[in-house]
Amino acid sequence: MAAALLTGWLLCLPRDLFKGVSYSTVVESAEGELLGARIADDGQWRFPPCDTVPERFAAAIIQFEDRHFRWHPGVDPVALVRAAVDNTRSGHVVSGGSTLTMQVIRLSRQKERNLWQKIIEAVQATRLELRYSKKHILSLYASHAPFGGNVVGLEAAAWRYFGRPANELSWAEAATLAVLPNAPSSIHPGKNREELLQKRNRLLRRLLEHGDMTTDDYEAALEEPLPGAPLPLPAWASHYVEGCPRGVRTVSTLQFPLQKAVEAVVNRRSDELAREGIADMAAIVMDNRTGNVVAYVGNASPGRERAGAAVDIARAPRSTGSILKPFLYAAALEDGTILPKTLLPDIPVNLGGFAPQNFDRQYYGAVAADEALARSLNVPAVFLLRQYGVPRFHALLKEAGLTTLTEAPEHYGLSLILGGAEGRLKEITAAYADMARTSGLSVWYTLEALKEVNRPDELDWRLIRSVRKAAWKTGTSYGFRDAWAVGMTPAYTIGVWAGNADGHGVPGLTGAHTAGPVLFDILNLLPADDRWFPEPETAEASGPALKKADGRAGHHRPSPGAWVAVCGDSGMLAGPDCPGKEMLIPAAGLDSEPCPYHRTGEFVLPPAMEWYYRPHHPEYTGATRRRTQTAIQFIYPQAGAILSIPRQLSGEKEGIVFRAAHHSSDATLWWHLDNTYVGETRLRHELLLSPAPGQHTLTVVDGEGCTAAVRFTIAD
Repeated sequence: MAAALLTGWLLCLPRDLFKGVSYSTVVESAEGELLGARIADDGQWRFPPCDTVPERFAAAIIQFEDRHFRWHPGVDPVALVRAAVDNTRSGHVVSGGSTLTMQVIRLSRQKERNLWQKIIEAVQATRLELRYSKKHILSLYASHAPFGGNVVGLEAAAWRYFGRPANELSWAEAATLAVLPNAPSSIHPGKNREELLQKRNRLLRRLLEHGDMTTDDYEAALEEPLPGAPLPLPAWASHYVEGCPRGVRTVSTLQFPLQKAVEAVVNRRSDELAREGIADMAAIVMDNRTGNVVAYVGNASPGRERAGAAVDIARAPRSTGSILKPFLYAAALEDGTILPKTLLPDIPVNLGGFAPQNFDRQYYGAVAADEALARSLNVPAVFLLRQYGVPRFHALLKEAGLTTLTEAPEHYGLSLILGGAEGRLKEITAAYADMARTSGLSVWYTLEALKEVNRPDELDWRLIRSVRKAAWKTGTSYGFRDAWAVGMTPAYTIGVWAGNADGHGVPGLTGAHTAGPVLFDILNLLPADDRWFPEPETAEASGPALKKADGRAGHHRPSPGAWVAVCGDSGMLAGPDCPGKEMLIPAAGLDSEPCPYHRTGEFVLPPAMEWYYRPHHPEYTGATRRRTQTAIQFIYPQAGAILSIPRQLSGEKEGIVFRAAHHSSDATLWWHLDNTYVGETRLRHELLLSPAPGQHTLTVVDGEGCTAAVRFTIAD
């Protein structure tokens, strides 16, 4: 019999006392500050249990509810006898005699109170004392006791009634909360305030007499008023909080002081832009050393009424614009597709119907790769992607963490580099942060190029010592829908997005002028640091590494790079006729193409490149002698283009302006459409034609007999 009773006693307590209880979502900063919370599924403010109970509340609740808590085995016979006497004298129940341990059992079982249930509570309380320490039992009580209204648990009560964590409560505040669970439905800060005040003060007197508080503390506590209506909980990083696991406590990596400062900047800037029709903004700051997010604004000013206020833009897929260009530049350097200053074409091109243009609608003929990146020129980027390969770049971006590239590479094509794909601010910022902590010449050259991007504040870090340096890039999507800016220092990476959550564009919405200023505002909030990305250790100059391109097959490949002779005009490996200068390049660059633009000492670009290059480079002289067929090149249209002839308002066809370029500025060209002579041009080689629908061949011939031809189709 005794064995059966013992077994029953040992098994009488459920393993999980509060199984099925729902808790609030609670998110804290890295320092332990409360960022925000979401109400539990059952509509209660009930924070996940804490292992510790603040000393003041522990002293107050023990003095008020269970003075012998530290010593009894779960049931207090003295308290039961006293309760029985008090109830008999009063003729009704005025005291229950329950210990805090018994109350934990009652809170977990949620059964109707009667004598039988009280006996069960007493038995299970003794078993609970065997399972847990007094400290843990007290924490279970503090986490699940009711505190009036829909407030459950000490932590939630401390924030709702006093706006601070429980470990910062004063003696008066701790005593107020200690008396609330005794009758939470009839006495709480919203009603019966005089009775609540008397209870609190009697408890304070008891704490003084017991020696828990000093006389000065007691007198000061009596002067403190009761709390008013429940307070709203903190609402920092609201979108971040919304994205955290439900019903648990999350300790984030967000740094509380920085989070508050970044939110203030982003909210202020966004409120200003809202007057221009740009309603939403997001920003992220990452620690490059750890990869942790230290500040997160999913969308600015969530309290400002608008359709997209609840959208977490930092996690939403948005058109990338030009923000991915640095990854292409770094990758092309790393595998030797280009050298840091390789000239890239910047001329009109039509690639299967895709005709990219620069943002300023101009062409520059040929631009050094690092300059093209710093100026964010679209056409050179498309030429570079064509050379590097869309599938390779697509795979690289996925490996970098972009989860939005769900289609095959051919779906995006060359538009991948100009916003043809979507990306998330959080993932793109993380990819930049990963780049910032990656060593190697290709990354270093990329960062050096991005350091030259013109700042929105027009300050020059070279001239003003106090100006923070940053390698940064902007992006603007088609239709002015998305404005991006991402900046890097050795310590931090900052990502900013601006636009409208519903996707409608706004003229003037650009990365440089909308997101860029916010990036530098945030940069100025970060700890001052004069360090810059260190140049990788230079490779030892060796004989083979210094040879020019014509002898490159047997080059030595020191790590991380090699000193080589590079053409001073084209930025490519120097050929026999190139003006060479030594440059440290990634090792793979030893297999890159040698300069094709120098013959017999002259720097001569192809005609189309030359035609656009010359106006921007008055020092360019070009060829001094006639060339062969390469002297002529069509500028428009590109081979294989499908064209439509525009019409006037009257309905008449306007015709199409065909353009060609010649090395010689005074050359005369004779034009033939399908072997039929149609005209001649001199100086400026443009001709208006209206070909019939179908396929055609346009041929031009100069006075030296050099020719060029292009095939195209006129749509019906």
